[in-house]
Amino acid sequence: MHRRTFLRVSASAAAAARAGRAEQGAAGRRRGKIKLGHKHDHSDATLKVMAAFGVTHICSAVVSRRYDENWSAESLTKLRERVESCGIKLEMLALPLSSVAVESAENPNILLGKSPGRDREIDNICQIIRNCARAGIPSAKYALTILGVIRTESVRGRGGAMYSAFDYRKATPDAPPTAAGEVGAEEFWSRAAYFVKRVVPVAEEYKIRLALHPQDPAVPPGKPFRGVERVLATVDGLKRFVELSPSPYHGLLFCQGTLAESMKNPAQEILEAIRYFGGRGKIFGVEFRNIQGGFLNFQETFPDDGDINMLEALRTYRDAGFDGMILPDHVPRIEGDQGSRQAFAFAWGYMKSLMDLVNNES
Repeated sequence: MHRRTFLRVSASAAAAARAGRAEQGAAGRRRGKIKLGHKHDHSDATLKVMAAFGVTHICSAVVSRRYDENWSAESLTKLRERVESCGIKLEMLALPLSSVAVESAENPNILLGKSPGRDREIDNICQIIRNCARAGIPSAKYALTILGVIRTESVRGRGGAMYSAFDYRKATPDAPPTAAGEVGAEEFWSRAAYFVKRVVPVAEEYKIRLALHPQDPAVPPGKPFRGVERVLATVDGLKRFVELSPSPYHGLLFCQGTLAESMKNPAQEILEAIRYFGGRGKIFGVEFRNIQGGFLNFQETFPDDGDINMLEALRTYRDAGFDGMILPDHVPRIEGDQGSRQAFAFAWGYMKSLMDLVNNES
């Protein structure tokens, strides 16, 4: 092929590829401009570092385990203003419903299904949602889990860093039940639906997007783990969950790593999941994590060291219309790296490079 012909064909192919991505975006929702975010640490020292790194949005830490003055509209307003003074937007508030085992939960009765404690705890969550709106915080995240995050022993990864891992063969699904006892799939769905029915109408009234974090990780369906069946750890489970309410304020904190852990072919299947939930406007934030492996046997890697093509994933979010924040998640442990500061810095730099590339593509 002559050089001119080669260049003309290459240019045509590139144009076709750009047009294809544009058509894909147009076929779904509008293309979004993705933002770089962080979660859990909103201390002054960390905010200054994040601002220097180009982080523009955050999800807060849980401000108090108890329902107290820290959850008032006045206190949340002060938190938002302090974050904004560093040039960062407080995009999401972490509700006191963390991804921890029920024995450590801030509001355990919601998952235990025990009234009147459950109704009192839900009433408090509803009031936090109202205060979130009054404070000018547009969204909130939460988890509905009894088991918390399950892992087996870590493994060594690149450069000797320790990768958090899960190998079902080394796990203890038959260990004694949690404080919740035995909870089958339909019983868990009943408790989740009870919560959604109570809180989503309040979120819709006050225009606060509620983002559920999936259960981490998936385990074999129909096989309880410590007496509990996990139903919110897979794409099918999350599809059923978002269908519990048609409200546009009912959606997901889309943990890419957690969902990849439930898949046999994460590199391909995760893109399909992004298109499904993103195209329906159900992704309110993204935990942008990579893994090696898949269902029942995986390791959490540096973002550039896993099986998922992170550039292609980010383009897929954009083309599905996602315009929220992407968050680093579960970074590897590096020897001597106090507080995982170096690992997070690496993740932010990697993510910002991808984000800038994707946001500026025509």
